[in-house]
Order: sequence, then structure tokens, then C-alpha cells
Amino acid sequence: MSNFDRLDHRIQRWIWEKKWRELRDVQDRAIPLVLDGGNHVLVCAATAAGKTEAAFLPALTAVVDRQKPGFSILYISPLKALINDQFRRLEELCEALQIDVVRWHGDAPQAGKDRAVKKPRGISLITPESIEALFVRRPALARRMFAEIDFVIIDELHYFLEGPRGLHLASLLNRLDAVGAEPARRIGLSATVGDIEKAKSYLTSGQPQTCSVLISKDGRPELKTQIKAYIEDDDVEDQDALESEAEGSLALDKIANDIYRYFRTTSNLVFAGSRRRVESLTDRLRDRCEKNGVPNEFFAHHGSLAKEMREDLEARLKQEALPTTAIATTTLELGIDIGQVKATGQIDAPQSMAALRQRLGRTGRREGVPAILRLFVRERRVHGGSFPLDRLRMEVARSVAAIRLLIADYIEPPQVNLAVPTVVLQQVLSLTAEYGGMTASDLYRMICGRGLLAEMPKSDFVLLLKGMAHPNVKLIEQAPSGLIMLGEQGERRVAKHDFFALFETIDEWRVMADGKPLGTLPLSNMLGPGSYLSFAGKRWRVEGVDNVSRVIEVAAHRSGKVPKFETLGNEYLDRRIVEETREVLRGEADYPYLDATAKELLSEACRYYKDSGLDDAVMLTHRDAVLLFTWRGTTVNQLLALAFKMSGLPAELHDAGINIPATNENDVARTLATWARVGVTIDDAAAGVETFVSGKWDEFIPIEVLRNQWKRAYAPSIPELNELLKELVTSLGVEIEGDFQRPDFMEPSGTP
Repeated sequence: MSNFDRLDHRIQRWIWEKKWRELRDVQDRAIPLVLDGGNHVLVCAATAAGKTEAAFLPALTAVVDRQKPGFSILYISPLKALINDQFRRLEELCEALQIDVVRWHGDAPQAGKDRAVKKPRGISLITPESIEALFVRRPALARRMFAEIDFVIIDELHYFLEGPRGLHLASLLNRLDAVGAEPARRIGLSATVGDIEKAKSYLTSGQPQTCSVLISKDGRPELKTQIKAYIEDDDVEDQDALESEAEGSLALDKIANDIYRYFRTTSNLVFAGSRRRVESLTDRLRDRCEKNGVPNEFFAHHGSLAKEMREDLEARLKQEALPTTAIATTTLELGIDIGQVKATGQIDAPQSMAALRQRLGRTGRREGVPAILRLFVRERRVHGGSFPLDRLRMEVARSVAAIRLLIADYIEPPQVNLAVPTVVLQQVLSLTAEYGGMTASDLYRMICGRGLLAEMPKSDFVLLLKGMAHPNVKLIEQAPSGLIMLGEQGERRVAKHDFFALFETIDEWRVMADGKPLGTLPLSNMLGPGSYLSFAGKRWRVEGVDNVSRVIEVAAHRSGKVPKFETLGNEYLDRRIVEETREVLRGEADYPYLDATAKELLSEACRYYKDSGLDDAVMLTHRDAVLLFTWRGTTVNQLLALAFKMSGLPAELHDAGINIPATNENDVARTLATWARVGVTIDDAAAGVETFVSGKWDEFIPIEVLRNQWKRAYAPSIPELNELLKELVTSLGVEIEGDFQRPDFMEPSGTP
């Protein structure tokens, strides 16, 4: 019997009616893994390889005739838009099977939810936040809905492997098991898992031996790519200013010319990075369409735009007869259905291989059609006294490194996660609200008993509870019986609509035009009547401001100004991409996908790398600063910078190491030798951290708990740091003679 023959006959008929010639590799191989045995299943395959059907076709076969009440399949997605897409994909099949399917998130139709409340059955497509809202606001209904789940399907699993939302979902999965008659089997889907073992452990709450893995290499199209470089004058301060605001020509002007030339008349995605750059680039492209007397085909897409505007653009992208290019941040990175796009563009060099793989996966989704990637990178004009990193042309070099790693199929593992305490605190409030009170031991067992949150020891959990109960905090209180209950402030915060989100919301203006919402802007934008605005890809004049309701009314205008958005922190660089960048600089290989300018710049960079002796040298002096070249990833460079700070030499990170201002090579060498001799401990590094507060709830958590979490997260990188220190000292040929005592500033720190 073939795997296809094992599917329910109604599913087979649906496949025939869809005129599928055959099951795809991942779909065929998933059938026995899901239908046989009781293991959880991790499915790794390229974007558009058929992962969704690989999970649902056998899972639906297993539950199609089930009579027990409650949902049989829970599909969890990080995005509402992805849930809406999957609903459209599943609706017809589920109708044929007479299986209910309901969307459950804040913007989903109420009628479907009402039917599910009366008679929960079939499939629920839901976000993690909506699961928790049911647990907290309607616990009896949640238990009725979730008591008999057979399968939990987690889409975009890689997204959940790091950050607070991933920890949040990990806890919710355990809570789902707790209310179920039996734990549900979990199926994780991803195109970009960089560490299979970590993904298995996450999916199984720390029991990777219970996970079967399916990795399919089928469905990956031919790659066509080009890296195009542009020279930016070295005195330009704002590379992303509007064309009309800039003094002289910017590289972004030339990039807009090329995007207009390459992408017009077809459908494409361009990932521009920041929201500000999205707006500035979209404004240029709209202007070029207007000046050439052609319809505009270029539109902005980012998280500050109104939901209706984003959805309209997503719908337009699906209309293949209507050429459309979306200029986006990361909002179109995950698997939202946007139809067939011809090419993906990216402004500036990639920093994450997982993100680049996701973006590239949006193109080449039809058999025989290549995936097209165009990278547009900006480099500063240089001279003899220019900053060494500019002379190394790191944007071009890292872009080449990214293409090499893309071909090598490399994806970086998840980065360090500091959000454990903030998620544990939120879960204490959530569970206490759900059950009306719990003992401290039951709370610890439910939250930290297994999975990622288990890394918090009981001692830290007790400190966290004491901090939550502090008279100045009042998030919880303890009844005479010993039960932990919500305190005055806990009740107030749990009742707020944003309680379930694990990120801090900021105060914002709502921007309206002709009564329709355009989106939101941070209140830090000082806007009044007569101010100009460039937003949602168009230019506006502020006509009115309501400071009470925080509403700005705008009207179309020829002038504009790009608003301020949130400041993006430095992105994490994995060690492998930094090392690969160095390999690119070490040799002058011919890369046919470089344009003439990029080839010239890379050749120039390779000569500078060689002439500066950077194959052996680890330091370069620029003015009064010393650049230390480690060629390591962000985590180790952060630790090294902290060690220098503890030695009285504050340092900043750069793409290949750290920059130590106001010093000299002798002092840097002496500091390296000192640390290499005594070895950096995690306590040394922690003593240099200015603040441990980074999560939504961290302000209520004792500093000792936050410090301990930081130490647990960074401790695995301490051996690599000490190995690096020895390598650097050996390269410098520095020695310290005589006995050496650890200076006072290096004494392992206790609790301040």
C-alpha cells in the first residue's frame, strides 16, 4: 500500500479534484510518521514545499471520524494573517470532510467563534496569545475546548525558538498538556531551523528522544542572484532621508532608480530593513511612477501601517495580473500567502541567514521557475584616512559571504534568550488568574517543571515571587492558607487588554485620512497643524491634532517628512557569517554575481585586508581608537567588550570585533594579556553590564534574578571568549613576566 492510499478516501478525492500529479516528497514521507506510532514530528522543508499539507493530510485522516467533543487539531501560528491564509486553504477540504474549522484571534469573525463556543470540534487556528486569553478569561471553556486535542501543529517553528514569544508558547504547550486527557502529539513545521536538536527539544518540552525528524531537500529552485553596490559620500549623515530633504544625491536615489527599472511591471518583494527606510524608498518609487506617467506599483508594508492597508496590499499581490512590489520590513518574511512573486530584493547586507532564507523562499515557488535575489548595498566613499571598516567594504564582503552560506545551506542557531524571568512572571500572573490561586510549588511545577523555562532554579523562582509580593509592587499576595493570589496591581494588569502580549506597547498617535486609518506613529513625533508627513507611501499635511484621543488628521500634499519610528538595536551576527566574511576578504575569487562596482570595491577591500596584514594582525589604530579584530560573533564580542569595560576601557562592537576609543595598542595588548592570564569568569562579565532590564515585566523582577538569567545565558560562551583571548595574545606576542595577582576590579562579583 502506498502512503497516498493510507489517506482517508475523501482526502484522496480532494487531491484528485485539485489535479495534483503526485504528493510532494515531504507530504509523502510525513504520512507514516504522523499515522504510525506516537512520536512528535519535526518537518523541515523549503518554503512552498507543501509542509502545511504534510501535517494536515495525515492528521485529518487520523481524526476525521472522531466523535469526542472538543477540538481535535490545534494549529498555532505567530501571525493572524497566516491563520487567515491557512483558513482559506483548509476551508474547502474541511467542508468535504464535514470537519469544522475556526479562526481564533482578535480580528477573526465572531460568528465562527460563537459556533465553536457552543460546540467545539474540528480544527482551531489560533495564536498563542488567544490560547492564553481563553485560559485566563474563560477557563472552563478552555478546558472544554482543549481537553481532547489529538494534534498540535506549530507553524513557523523557527520563529518560536528564540525570544519571549517562544518561551511563552513553550509554557502554553505544557498548560495544554495539563488540561488534556492525554498529551497531544505535536507537529512542528519550518523552512529555516538552524539547530535540529534545539528544535526537537523545544517541540517536545525537553524530551527530544520522543521526536521524529523529516528533512526534505526537494522543492528548492535554482538560485539567480546579483549584488549591486553604490557609493555614498562619506559626509552623508542621513542615508535614508527623503529625496527632497537630502542635500545632494544619495545612494538610495540610485537604488530606487534600479528597483524601478528591474521590478516595475512584475510582482516582487523588497526588504528595506527599518520602517523609516521603507517609507523613504517607497516615496522615491511612487515619485518615479508619477514622473513617468505610469500607474504606481510600489507600496509600503510595515507594522505601523493600519491592518486594512497591509491586507489590501497582500490581496493585491495575489492578483497576478496586477504588477505589485511591496517595500517591507520583516512583516512579509513569514509564510503569508502572497501569490507568486518574481524576485526578492534586499537593501544592505544580510545579517541573518535564517531571515535571508525565508525571504528568498517567497520567490521561485513554481516548478521550473528560479528564485531571484537582488542585493543592493551601500558603501562609503573612502580615502587614506577613512575608517578601516569602511575600507574593508564590509557590506559587499558580507553580502558575498551570505550568498556562499546560502549555497552551503547554512542557517545559524538561535541566539541567547534573556526573557525567561519576564515570561515566568507573566505566567505566574496568568495561572493565578486562571485557577484563582495556586501554591508556590504548583506554580513552579506548572511553569518550570519542564521545557525551556525549567532553566530557572527554585531559588530564583522564590526570589521572583518575593519581588512580585513586595509592598511597592503588589502583583501577588499570599493568603493565610498559603495560596498565591493576585494582588491589587496584579488584578489591574491582568485585566488590561495588552496583558497577553510579551512586548511592551508604546503610546502612539493614530493617523487618519478622510476618516480612514493609515496607521500609528510614536508620540515622540512632535506633529501639529501644518506639519508635513511621509507615511504609508504618500505625502501628507497635518490638518488637525486631537491630543486627548491622540488622533492626527492628514490630507494629501506635495511635501512630506519621514517620521521617527522605533530605533532598531544592532542585529545579532553569527560567528559563521563573520568567519565567512573574512574568507571572502582573504582571497580575490571571481564572483560572477557582483556588478562592476561591487567587484571593484571587493577587490579594493581584499587589497586593504592584505596590505594591513589582517591575516595575522589583530589590531589597527584609527585616530585615537584601536580596532580589535576577533572575527567572532556578536555574543563573544559582547563579552570581550565587557571585559575591556571592567579594565577601564569602554568598547563598542563592530562587524568584526570591538572598537576601543581613546586608547593605544599597548594598553589594549596589556589588557588582553591580563585577561588571558587570569581568565574571564561569568561574574567578571556580569559586573560590567549596565542594566539587566530588557523585558516587559523586568522592572518588577529582583535584579539578582535578572543577573542570574544573564549569567546562565552567556556562560556557555565564556570558554570561547577565554580561548579567543589566548589566541589574540599569541598573535600579538605579548607576555607578562612574574607572578600575577587578580586585580581588585576582577574579583568575582557578588550581589551589589
